[in-house]
Amino acid sequence: MTSVALIVPVKNGGPRWRMVITSILAQRLRPQRTLVVDSGSTDGSDEAAKAAGFEVRAIAPERFDHGGTRQMAVGMVPECEIVIFLTQDAVLEGPEALEQLVWAIRTHPRAGVAYGRQLPRTEAGPIERHARLFNYSEQNAEKSLEDIRRLGIKTAFTSNSFAAYRREVLLRAGGFPQNCVMGEDMIAAARILLQGGTVVYAAQARVIHSHGFTMAEEALRYYGIGRMHAQQQPLLARFQSPASEGARFVRSELAFLSRHAPWRIPEALLRTITKYSAYHWGKWSGPAPVMEQAY
Repeated sequence: MTSVALIVPVKNGGPRWRMVITSILAQRLRPQRTLVVDSGSTDGSDEAAKAAGFEVRAIAPERFDHGGTRQMAVGMVPECEIVIFLTQDAVLEGPEALEQLVWAIRTHPRAGVAYGRQLPRTEAGPIERHARLFNYSEQNAEKSLEDIRRLGIKTAFTSNSFAAYRREVLLRAGGFPQNCVMGEDMIAAARILLQGGTVVYAAQARVIHSHGFTMAEEALRYYGIGRMHAQQQPLLARFQSPASEGARFVRSELAFLSRHAPWRIPEALLRTITKYSAYHWGKWSGPAPVMEQAY
């Protein structure tokens, strides 16, 4: 039987992390290893993980980075064939979520990574809700290099908020990048695709995970995305420009809001301008800022 590890980076997860713990303990599939990498929690998140029976590895907050920390964790579970990543605020939806994700990667022989569907929070507003509906459809998919002409940068889209990797394939492709401010999942997926693997989207494996970012938080996030694209330009250039995907998102968002919340359209347009400006500022700026762990 395939051995599975579940890895969750945590820092001050708060009440949401307690909900995630409960959802993990309710799963039909019990991973052989459940490893929490805690980078300096002061709210008892690490103790809650220990009380649930999880392994906890503590690291200094300044040592955390999205790629390097996850790569370190992969090295700590050498006996596991499949490694699942979850963020501290992604609540597993139903007791079969882990099982469905593992099933998806097992049944696609070329798959190096499979990621699940992210559903908006109950309290999500229309802008937050649309972002999840746009990026995570009801249709399963398997993406390969042949899809670049059709999907562009979206070919390498995945999310470590809820994703499973074949450990051997991930390592053979080069693993996660070190000193990575964000986007380590897309970089790993791009590397896997260039090695001949595929990226599977498993819509039946679901988590509740979305964010009501302020405009300032969104600007910081897109600044980081711009820095990541600049740093990884030789790799991501193989997947065309993200501009066409951004335009498709804006058209979809405006259509969604016109039906459900037309009074939010001015805000959405202002957010679009802010994100576009922050992204391009990031591409041409200096070192990237430190980002929060969960997003």
